[in-house]
Formats: sequence, structure tokens, C-alpha cells
Amino acid sequence: MTYLDYSATTPVNDEVLESFCEISRKYIGNPNSLHRLGTEANEMINKATNQIAKLLNIKPTEIIYTSGSSESNNLAIKGISEKYKNRGNHIITTPFEHSSINGPLNYLSDNGFEVDIVKLDENGLVDIENLKSLIKDTTILVSINSVNSEIGLAQPIEEIASILKEYPKLFFHVDMTQSIGKISIPLDNVDLMSFSAHKIYGLKGIGCLIKKEGINLEPLIHGGKSTTIYRSGTPAVGLICSISKALRLALNNLDEKYNHVLEINNYLKENLKKYENVYINSNDHSIPFMLNISVIGIKPETLLHALEQDEIYISTQSACSSNTTLSKAVLSLTNDKKRAESSVRISLSALTTKKEIDTFLKSFDKIYNNLVRGLK
Repeated sequence: MTYLDYSATTPVNDEVLESFCEISRKYIGNPNSLHRLGTEANEMINKATNQIAKLLNIKPTEIIYTSGSSESNNLAIKGISEKYKNRGNHIITTPFEHSSINGPLNYLSDNGFEVDIVKLDENGLVDIENLKSLIKDTTILVSINSVNSEIGLAQPIEEIASILKEYPKLFFHVDMTQSIGKISIPLDNVDLMSFSAHKIYGLKGIGCLIKKEGINLEPLIHGGKSTTIYRSGTPAVGLICSISKALRLALNNLDEKYNHVLEINNYLKENLKKYENVYINSNDHSIPFMLNISVIGIKPETLLHALEQDEIYISTQSACSSNTTLSKAVLSLTNDKKRAESSVRISLSALTTKKEIDTFLKSFDKIYNNLVRGLK
């Protein structure tokens, strides 16, 4: 099997899984219970929380555990909008956002909020001057992902955060699902940040929303006591401890892992450039963990399933996207409908080997020649 869909989800790290199993067996008490078993479980959560805080250089009280990035994004956007609607009803975002950003924004747009889409420059990066021009007295939230989930474009988050700091009435939310564990982004001027364990070799079903101290949210889930007042429900001890370990392992040797993936990505690109109908959509501002390409004239699902016959796995768009075959991200970047209708995403990791890329290229060459020949 050749797995090239790491941006959709990563395989669980053995150490993370072992940690989850061990803690789940040993600490059976409800962390909210007052007896010894509850206290012991709660102590494990506190240890995990303190470790995450240290790794991200934040305060333990700024960590909210969720079921994953989709919930974190919804809590950030809806939570801010509801809590601070007395300040205004204006939100700014980009055309490159994940469906878990677009979904709540569409909901808010239908319920009295105004959503503006910032312009992008020719490289797909946020037009800083246009962003400034969109900010007004009623702006309460700017939500911009750090890395697009289809093309891998990395936005200048530090620069944007520094600019938005000058507007104390608004909050800056960053979806870092596709960047955490891959590149380093300081959180100094970021108010809210989302990420999920299953993108960093952790388990599905656990994520975090980092909410800086002094910011309030209206919860999505109301109910009993939990680790914070912003998300009710019995804390999942094993999952919380597992995301702490997954994050620690993911942040180890970032430069070494990045350079390995960059080398693999360059090798893949050079070999794909020789095909007449292949267009590389990812550009120099994309992180090397993703390579988005269009094979003109071939439907993405046709290519995907043909590769699957050779046990090679890639994806079309983001795994959480709607069923439409047109990639809005590719269309926004290239303004080319044919490329947007024929794009696929190859996503790499530090686990990806040159041998796997050679396996992919051999299969791709066979499929490409068969399918393109059928077009002529």
C-alpha cells in the first residue's frame, strides 16, 4: 500500500495509541467525580494540559478540549459572534477556508451577520491592504487558516496578526489544522487557534481550541461540569492524554522532517512536469506536505479510483469538502475552471519514502497514458 493522503488523516503513532490504551485502562474514574478515582483521572488531564501549554507557550487555562477541528472552528466562530454581537456583526475570512469555517459563517450570514471575503494576490496570499480596507467599527472577527487544506498555501499569519493587533475590538482566529506539526507559527498575537489530533498521528475524536485569556465565548454545548466552562461533557481522559503525546512527538525535529518532505516533494514535482496535461497548482508559497495537481481532461475521481486499483491512495479536494468536483480553492488561485474541475491532492509526510513516490509515478504513468490516449 502507498498512502499519500496524510492531509486527510494520519496513521496513529504506536506510542500515542499505547498511551491512550494504558490510561484508559488505568484511570477509569470520571474526572469530575470527587472520590479518589476521579481525582486521579483529573490529575492526568492536568498533566496533559500543562504539557500542551508548555509546548505551545500558552497558559493551561487557555486550552479547550473538543472533538476535533470542526468543533473547534465552530466554537470559535459561533462562540465569538454570539458573545460579542453587541460590538458588531461583521466577519472577514478568505476563499481558501475549510468547510468547517464556511459552514458556520454561512449560518451566521443567514442570521444577521455580514461576512466579507478578503482579496488574494497573484500567489494566493491575503492582500494585506484589502484586509485593512475591509475592517470597520462593526468587525468582531477575522478567521484565516494558516495553511489551505487543498493547495497547501501558507498565509503570512505573523504579519496579519501583527496588523490586527492594532484593532482591539476584533478577534483573530486561525485554523492551524494543516500547519501544526509541520511548520512553526508563533501564537503571540493570535486570539483563537484550532487543531486536531488525527492530523498529527493522534486519535480521531479529540482536538483543541486555544482561546487566549480574557476572551469569552458562548458555548456550543451547555451542560455539566467539564475541564472548562466553554465545553460541557465528561472529559475523555485517554483522548486528552493522547493528544498531548501526539503534539509532543509532532513538534520534535520539525526542520528535519520538513527538509525530508521538501526533498520528496521536489522529486515528485520534477517527474510530473513532463506530462503535457498535468498542471501544478501548489506554488512556492505552499508547504511541501501537499502537492495539488490538475490532470486536464481526466475526472479526479477517475484518477483516484484508478490509482486505488494499485493500492495507491490520494484524494480529491479536502476530505470534508462537499461532493462537488470543482475545487473552489484551485479556482480562486488559478481562475481556471478546467484546472479546478480536474484537481487532485497528493499529501506527504515525514513517513513518505522515495520508493513510495516511485511506485506512485509508475502507476500514474500507466494510468495517464491509458486515459489521455482515450481522449485523442
